[in-house]
Amino acid sequence: MKFIFRITIVLSLFILIPGSVGFTAEQPADETQQEEFVMDEVVVTATKTAEKRKDVSNAVITKDAPDIRESTARSLGELLANEPGIDWRTYGGYGGAPEMIHIRGMGADGTQVFVNGINVNLPSVGTADTARIPLASIDRVEIVKGAGSLLYGSGAMGGTVNIITKSPRRDGMDFKVLAGYGTQNTYQLAVENGMYVTEAFGYYLTAGRKETDGFRDNSGLTHNDVSLKLLFDKGPLFQVSAYGDHIDREFGRPGVEPPPGTRDFYAGGVRVYSSDAASTLDEGSDEDSHLALEVSSAPVDWLSLKLRGDYSHAKNYNLTRYYDAWTVGTVPGSKTWTTNQVSTVEGTAEVKPFAGASVLFGADYKGYDWKNETVDLNGFGIEDETSRTSVKAHLFTRGAFAEAQYRPLKYVKALAGIRHEHHSTYGGEDVPRFGLIINPLEITTIKLSHGKHYKAPTPNDLFWPYEDWGWGMGAQGNINLRPETGWHTDATLEQSLFDNKVFLTFSMFRWNIDDKIQWIPDASFFYRPQNVAQYEATGFETGLKVGPYYNTTLALNYTKLNAKEQKQNGLKRPALNTPENQFKGVLTYSASFGLTATATATFVGTRPGYYANDSIPVPAKKLPDYWTVDMKLEQRLFKHWLLTLQGNNLFNQGYETYAANFYDASGVGTLSSFPGAGRSVFASVAYEF
Repeated sequence: MKFIFRITIVLSLFILIPGSVGFTAEQPADETQQEEFVMDEVVVTATKTAEKRKDVSNAVITKDAPDIRESTARSLGELLANEPGIDWRTYGGYGGAPEMIHIRGMGADGTQVFVNGINVNLPSVGTADTARIPLASIDRVEIVKGAGSLLYGSGAMGGTVNIITKSPRRDGMDFKVLAGYGTQNTYQLAVENGMYVTEAFGYYLTAGRKETDGFRDNSGLTHNDVSLKLLFDKGPLFQVSAYGDHIDREFGRPGVEPPPGTRDFYAGGVRVYSSDAASTLDEGSDEDSHLALEVSSAPVDWLSLKLRGDYSHAKNYNLTRYYDAWTVGTVPGSKTWTTNQVSTVEGTAEVKPFAGASVLFGADYKGYDWKNETVDLNGFGIEDETSRTSVKAHLFTRGAFAEAQYRPLKYVKALAGIRHEHHSTYGGEDVPRFGLIINPLEITTIKLSHGKHYKAPTPNDLFWPYEDWGWGMGAQGNINLRPETGWHTDATLEQSLFDNKVFLTFSMFRWNIDDKIQWIPDASFFYRPQNVAQYEATGFETGLKVGPYYNTTLALNYTKLNAKEQKQNGLKRPALNTPENQFKGVLTYSASFGLTATATATFVGTRPGYYANDSIPVPAKKLPDYWTVDMKLEQRLFKHWLLTLQGNNLFNQGYETYAANFYDASGVGTLSSFPGAGRSVFASVAYEF
């Protein structure tokens, strides 16, 4: 009954929203100017060259500027959450919680995220925190699912996410100022400006600040960001683009929510934990900077050249404090600084020797400098200099790849390619990929893709310094690790109907990972990473987009996933934290008088939250399924003003994102969870032209 009641409420919202803003059966005069969903949409991420969607062998998701503007999402992760095959996860909805993108049940380290071609996955852990990327600066997002290691190297096992930031327009200047305030004492300021200064030179600048107290103790966030894109465009013969950004974040880390009945606990006059936060002292910060330069040229019709280089500097700081009854109630801890510096150079050449054929050649070099510095704190939070340790490592990869495509006739296209990559620690890897595209009709595309993928061990896995926790317990990296490898196969149908007013996509997929790296303890609880597990998954995903009809667009997405993990002892069980069922529905209505209304409903199914050990097939804790409903109203006034009112998790649905143990002052552990954020409201006003 409870499930049926929620479905009824969601459907009622979808039905009532258009009527509440003046829905009529008359087709607006400008409907033909609204977005249409056609096979000729251009995608660049799948092949590193501009290709029509019907010429790409992978399943693709795109989000353009109108999608982003109308969405109820507050972050990139929320924008992509529950799209076909996409699982967005966060350690609770607090201000500084990291947000990760998982594709088709693979870990976040199997998704490579790029901003204007810059890989923002942190080498130290292999994952990208999409919460750091400001949504306001994004013009377009392309998600390419399936094996991507041929073009993008290590880690592109589930797919790639390429974020393209805003660029100047030749037909005018862009300028926007926004200010907003909402629940949890949240406020946001943002400004952007872009234009062509001369016929060939243009820029786009964005800057923003966000602060929130968060919905729990010690869950506040202060976020600042700035970005600049420069373009010099002399047509196909010569183009130069430069991009740079800087992001600075400071946040609390509240941990899991303690069990009911937990009271505030103090040690030495310092509050250590509270009724809703496992830690009131832990905190962290991020400082990320990126620079990129790209030069491209198409001197003749059959040749395109591109040379690019980029540099990333990311520094993460974590302060951890804990109660220690062995030292008479003091609160010792540690500080850790992890620094990642990455330099990349890549060159590609696309050759079109005859009609219907093209060959892409490429080579790249990536250098990684990793540093980890740790110092212990005494019971009063003062650094113990005798305990300070510092470990550095340098890694590099060299890769070369080639991919050939051939369309002998309008109905069929085939592609095949291979990459060889040399890693400075574990050696070489050969990565092939194959694809077949069938276009029986202009409105129908059938795609088949099969490729190998791999992921190199991270610097944390390889070089984490020796830690002695006492009593024989501790942790240390393992330089003898092998890379994770596997295969990814999928088949996709894309179909347009009714003059491109209906777009349907359906994919079936299968993948596996061998030599999965996991940190496991020995009998003394000394942890080291080992190649001990295997992962596999089968499933299907489908998306339906209808409209615009009578100024209304409806999108429905569903993913069915069967992901398994196999341990060293042969035990196979459902993969941790991976839902079997996910759903998303979005209804958008645009009125002729400038009002846009969007409602979003999402469903995440049950998933294993915690296994007691590797020999137990049944989880000690299952995370329950949940629904969320969001709504956004945006009214344009006097052409240049925008008033926005947004509500997220309107029904204040309580839900859990991850599970972990909470230890109280007496050392008793209780299996607890990270809670998702409850209801929030945010209002903003913006001026733009």
